[in-house]
Amino acid sequence: MVAAAPPGAAGLGPPRVFAPLAAAAGLSCVRDLYRIPTDLVVQHHSLLTAARDMSQERDLMPSEMLMKIFSYLDAVSLLCVSCVNKRFYHLANDNGIWLKIYSGCFPPKRTIWKVKSVQTETGPLSCAPIQNRKPGYWKKEYILKQIAAVTTRVMQLVKPVDLYTGLPNRIKKAIKASGLSWMIVLKDRNGKEHVMEQADLFFKDTSVTIFWYSASWPCLDILLSLKLFGVTPLLLDQSKAPSKNGPRRRSLIAEYDFSNLTESNVTLGADKLVQLFSLDPGLLVGLWKGKNEIAFVMTSLHYHQLLERSTLGSATVQYVLPSNKPMLDDIDPEYGLHDYDLHLDMHSGSCTYLCGTFKSLFCRKGDIENGYLRLTVVSLKDNTKHVPLIGTVGLSWETDAFKGNVKDCYVMDVTLLDETRKPFWCFSAPVCMELSSKVSSLYDYMGCVYTTDYADAEGKVCVELEFVEGLQPSLLDISEDQSSSIELQFYAAGDF
Repeated sequence: MVAAAPPGAAGLGPPRVFAPLAAAAGLSCVRDLYRIPTDLVVQHHSLLTAARDMSQERDLMPSEMLMKIFSYLDAVSLLCVSCVNKRFYHLANDNGIWLKIYSGCFPPKRTIWKVKSVQTETGPLSCAPIQNRKPGYWKKEYILKQIAAVTTRVMQLVKPVDLYTGLPNRIKKAIKASGLSWMIVLKDRNGKEHVMEQADLFFKDTSVTIFWYSASWPCLDILLSLKLFGVTPLLLDQSKAPSKNGPRRRSLIAEYDFSNLTESNVTLGADKLVQLFSLDPGLLVGLWKGKNEIAFVMTSLHYHQLLERSTLGSATVQYVLPSNKPMLDDIDPEYGLHDYDLHLDMHSGSCTYLCGTFKSLFCRKGDIENGYLRLTVVSLKDNTKHVPLIGTVGLSWETDAFKGNVKDCYVMDVTLLDETRKPFWCFSAPVCMELSSKVSSLYDYMGCVYTTDYADAEGKVCVELEFVEGLQPSLLDISEDQSSSIELQFYAAGDF
């Protein structure tokens, strides 16, 4: 059974995997194996032939004609065209084209001296040196000046600081002005990378929660790692939304091991559809029950130096945060650290269960032990300082087809400010409430006792939540005594 191939299609053939089979049995056998209609095969060969002819015509096109075409492109299109091949790269680096773009965006200022005054005018750059510049000089100058303009605009937005949190109070506008978004890249055992763009964003007082969900997640069994990146466009156009197809910069924020996700990580919670696994720092993975497949990925990023972490790193190296070193009280030696402020936010999606600020926290020198300092935020014995939780605590999730709520799970944001009102320890992470066997010793607390524990390399938090008699079961109090208080740990433990 032999079929005649169309003229000029001898070098196109079937896929390489079946090349020996095609050589032995002919093209129609492979066609029968794939069960592809004859007209579709002919159409496929025709498209490939046309593409090959167009490629040959493009290669034979004079450089002057290509340069004329490139002169009508904008900066983003020029950068994309330069990735086609070496010839296009060198042609798209032409200083004449980029000088025209540069002068159109940044008109030069020319100073005219007069007898009694100095006048500044804007003039063309037609006389600017081009011949003595290396290829790509004006492209580099244009890109650097665009980045500097965006940076200046963003820095002006992050200067005003919130009085309660000590964080920039216009962080949402700064993120929009920089074109910042976040993406995750999953790598499998074959070295293939699967890129997922952000789906949903939820902005809170001190953090932003990001969701990724899709119907085409790679198989969990073959995944090795997940990388979280901050992504910014290389050239930002304020008049339209950033394009996902244009040139972008990546900044590595965190990397997670996915090789033994279910074995090496503790289950945070579950509902009827999904099971939640938490990975440090601040990543939450939802798996479909009984299928071992990814339903969604969620992360919560604290605002403290969020723009730096999302833009100043590289594709392989994270931005390193500067370390904080506490200062002991130099007035009264009996005091260790004093005048600290804590902003605590407990939330999920668009719901906020608690948002409060606790001022003038301190610890004595005796409370500093083994690299930890102990700060009691709310005493169990002081009823006047108890803080209510509003609503039924649960972590909301959503995909393209389903949505749900995992009971007793939420996102905790902690912002601790030192005596100079600078962020000292900040984090945002998914946590859960666990039923405790402890019985309340106070008469007013007759219900169940729940605890939430969190720990990382810098410190740990212990929160005790109890039902209040006579109020709705969903209304809880955060109370902390000497056995359950907010504690901090430092790297330089010997300095205390």
